[in-house]
Amino acid sequence: MAWPFVAHAQQRRIGVLMPFAKDDAEGQARVTAFLRELQQLGWTEGGNIQIEYRWDTGDLRKAATELVTLSPDVILASSTPAVAALQQATRTVPVVFAQVADPVSAGFVASLAKPGGNMTGFTPIDYEIGVKWLEILKEIAPNLTRVGVIRDPTSTSSIGVLAAIQSVARTFRVEVSALGGRDAKDIERTVSEFARESNCGLIAVGSPSVINNRDLIISLAARHRLPTTYPFRSFVADGGLIFYGPDSIDLHRQAAGYVDRILKGEKPADLPVQAATKFDLVINLKTAKALGLTVPNSLLARANELIE
Repeated sequence: MAWPFVAHAQQRRIGVLMPFAKDDAEGQARVTAFLRELQQLGWTEGGNIQIEYRWDTGDLRKAATELVTLSPDVILASSTPAVAALQQATRTVPVVFAQVADPVSAGFVASLAKPGGNMTGFTPIDYEIGVKWLEILKEIAPNLTRVGVIRDPTSTSSIGVLAAIQSVARTFRVEVSALGGRDAKDIERTVSEFARESNCGLIAVGSPSVINNRDLIISLAARHRLPTTYPFRSFVADGGLIFYGPDSIDLHRQAAGYVDRILKGEKPADLPVQAATKFDLVINLKTAKALGLTVPNSLLARANELIE
């Protein structure tokens, strides 16, 4: 009769905060990669760990507070808004983040080498990746003179990336416009207005609102014939033109390693934030053809994947 009690006493609790709808493909892929790696490390959901999930239903702060109230041993958080919500809810519960750009400027850690608090994790990009996105966009569509940046104006990472793009606009001889990214209505209105001019293209900056409106953005780009760079491979797999950046799914797999180490007694303050070192370039050739674009050999040679 004592066995069920013993098994329960040994069970550890992990919180997972995802800033996406529960049925979002990107969010599910991140969680799946995380769970698979945990299992490889000896942790089984329903066995020696219990996992409490919270998905975005319109109030990330409430979801973060609910997780903290459950007193988990550690929380996995994906994206800057999710980590910001957790920071407001706790300064003691260990948090491992993934897909957070520039966590130092955001105030989540003291430094990459020595986080110093209750948070650590994996950062995919710094703001300068925005410059690379603009460079690639001009390379695949050299006639562009106007670039609209779809971003969430409340996200610190989106603000930083937009600033980096604006800082080099003259070098690339383009006019940069900040477009809405708060919700579907905001995105559709601002993109449709922007597309009334000629020689236009788009850069979509990664944020929960942009990801949750992935299908809308891809359809708007197709409808208005706008060459567009996207923040995640899943956009290009679903019909978007081009992606450049780190593998967001693999960052969540790596995050499981830090969760494992924290469950075994290490502290987030002592685990350095790790930056992505591998970046992929993925091009949808079918979409390029539909837009009337000829992909230059310079991009074809660098591409890690071509979707036809």
